Amino acid sequence: MTTKPKARKFRIRRTPPHQAGGDAGAGTDGNAAMQGGTAPAADTSGAHAPDHESAPQASYAGQVSTARETAAGQTIDEIRKEGLTGRQLRMARRMAQKHGLAPTSDFDAVRLLRAKGIDPLQRSNILELVTTEDNQGTAVQTTEAEQPRVQLPQTVPFEKDNLPSPEVSPADRRADEIMRIQRDIGRRRRRKLLLLLSRLTAFVLLPTLIAGYYYFNVATPMYTTKSEFLILSADGGGGGGGGGLSSMLPSQFATGQDAIATQSYLQSKDAMLRLDKELGFRETFSQPEIDPIQRLDANASNEQAYDIYQKYVTLGYDPTEGVIRMEVSAPDPETSAEFSQRLIDYAEERVDQLSQEKRQDAVSTAVESLEEAKQSRREAQQRLVALQENSILDPEGEIGNIRQLIGNVEMQLQEKKLALETMLNNRRPNQARVDAMRSEIAILEKELEKQNARLTKATEGAESLAAQTAEIQMAKADLATADMVLQSALEAKRQSEIEANKQVRYLTVSVKPVPSQDPSYPRAFENTLLAFLIFAGIYLMVSLTASILREQVSS
Repeated sequence: MTTKPKARKFRIRRTPPHQAGGDAGAGTDGNAAMQGGTAPAADTSGAHAPDHESAPQASYAGQVSTARETAAGQTIDEIRKEGLTGRQLRMARRMAQKHGLAPTSDFDAVRLLRAKGIDPLQRSNILELVTTEDNQGTAVQTTEAEQPRVQLPQTVPFEKDNLPSPEVSPADRRADEIMRIQRDIGRRRRRKLLLLLSRLTAFVLLPTLIAGYYYFNVATPMYTTKSEFLILSADGGGGGGGGGLSSMLPSQFATGQDAIATQSYLQSKDAMLRLDKELGFRETFSQPEIDPIQRLDANASNEQAYDIYQKYVTLGYDPTEGVIRMEVSAPDPETSAEFSQRLIDYAEERVDQLSQEKRQDAVSTAVESLEEAKQSRREAQQRLVALQENSILDPEGEIGNIRQLIGNVEMQLQEKKLALETMLNNRRPNQARVDAMRSEIAILEKELEKQNARLTKATEGAESLAAQTAEIQMAKADLATADMVLQSALEAKRQSEIEANKQVRYLTVSVKPVPSQDPSYPRAFENTLLAFLIFAGIYLMVSLTASILREQVSS
């Protein structure tokens, strides 16, 4: 139901007919005075102007101002330049009416009061005017005959339905505008604050409450089993055949790669499938008691099961200490400890396989080198035997014997020739002995030629004794070289076996898996706080992005 606005009442003061012309003139003079022009001044005594001054309206409009009126106009211009406020002008009009003056405008009221010796801006005069009105309630009413000649609408007592004054002080107007601006700013701030609170509630607080409710009331508790193990290497003296097992020290330099390989294997899908096959990892996390978010579907693929495995089986390797730390979580503490122990067994098997491969790789090369050395020596020896079978057993000795025989023949031949020369020096040598001596010399020369031919045959050609000797010597040198290579291969094999024994790896469990009594997860408060920070960060980033885009679009 709508109500009609209440009509405001306007009070209009009626003036006598004989004052109509004066009011019209006053209005014209007042407007002229407001526009900075000259206007006819009213009589200071309040009496009516003479008849020759109140001419008809048409003739008055074209009337030339007198010197008195011009002086009054100049006075009003000077008063206007003083910069009086609207309130001061209204107080001056009221004070002029109180003293029985008839001003044509507010500035004329100030002029008339000053002409009468009253300062309208003096504080005592203003307080006297206000006190008089407060004591009497309204302005003093005079009779119609006693009332002065009024040319403008008079002030009326304040009433509830009265309209506000058309003239407002600039200070009041400025104060009203400032108050209105402040209220508008406050209203906008309240609206923006409510919008901000609503957005924060919808995008930050409500999701945080949902996450907190899940972590505190819905999430299935998970029991965690922690264990630590490290990989050791056999590092001992190399002389003994025991492999140097006297001291076993952890070495991050020697076992770092093995530890990383073991960690990678435990975090692989192969280890998950083996654990599922032996202990039923998939069935453990598919139980209906687990909450829907953490529960694994019974028909889930290996990739989905592997995601759960990576979430609840975490490993960390410390390279400074060489320790592998493993943390296994499960809905049941005994199951968690069993999973942890089985994974440690897998790691031990993997370490043994890695060290075995290293040992085999280190020794296999030495064994192959030894076999090749043996085969080379065997071939060199067989070649030497074959050469000795196809020729004289000792070609060098045979050649030495021939040379020795040639030397003996040459010596005998020289002796015989000397003896023959001695016999021929006689005057009458024995012819028989000379012939015998010459016969022996001829025989020795033939033997020398025979032995020389034998030696030449033995040292020249492909089948000579010298060639056979050279081949036999080369075969003996090859055999000696093969013996040296075989000796080196034997020594290398021995050293490889020693080094292989040093490369043996052992897995030692420093912290055994023990079932926990209290659940480790979920950490309700920490997770709820983390969710709040995540949602707040997302909201902040989205808000900043939207603000930047809005500014870019508006610019």
